[in-house]
Amino acid sequence: MIAWLRTAAFTLVFYAGSLPIVASVPISAMLGQKAVIAHATAWTRFHRWCARVLLGIHIRIEGQRPDGPALYASKHQAMFETLELELQLDGPAMALKQELGDLPMWGWAARRYGALVVDREGSAAALRQMIREGVAAKEAGRSVLIFPEGTRVLPGEQPPLKSGFAGLYRMLGLPVVPVAVDSGRLMPKRGAKRPGVITFRYGEVIPTGLSRAEVEARVHAAINALDRG
Repeated sequence: MIAWLRTAAFTLVFYAGSLPIVASVPISAMLGQKAVIAHATAWTRFHRWCARVLLGIHIRIEGQRPDGPALYASKHQAMFETLELELQLDGPAMALKQELGDLPMWGWAARRYGALVVDREGSAAALRQMIREGVAAKEAGRSVLIFPEGTRVLPGEQPPLKSGFAGLYRMLGLPVVPVAVDSGRLMPKRGAKRPGVITFRYGEVIPTGLSRAEVEARVHAAINALDRG
């Protein structure tokens, strides 16, 4: 019962508070990329506060992040990490599903932020566009964040990586930092959220120049290191 009350309070406060924040994103976008990144960071700080105060969810960070831009490849079990990693990684260029990129005004603002729009159908043209957006982010000195399994999965699910990851790895020439996260234990897509600690584990940096098979195997193992099913 307490978990459901916490979940209801979080849903009410976070989404009600997010409405004016999200609705005003296009205004920031008109002021340039730095403004829209700052706007997004304010939203993610609000999300962290709501999760901590209303849900009793705290964060543990393990491992070290390298200096300079990198290609971050993260496990995806909840919306939680899409917002939290924006904050932890200082506003990276982030993969965004096509449906969000197509939203009027908001999709335009997301592109101003530097989002990489991902077509889950995996067409060649869409993959080339995503790589161009990734290269632009690298040239601007930003890290790139992608969820290489392609979508949110349940704890215990470990699907193969999508082809877009290997394309970005090859074309960007950035070291890869795998990120394991166990948010699905406390933040299920359906049902009550539970208090506890969500761990973000930054794995060993994977160098450039590896074969597709090797880099995919290493990333897949590392992002699933906390997956206990």
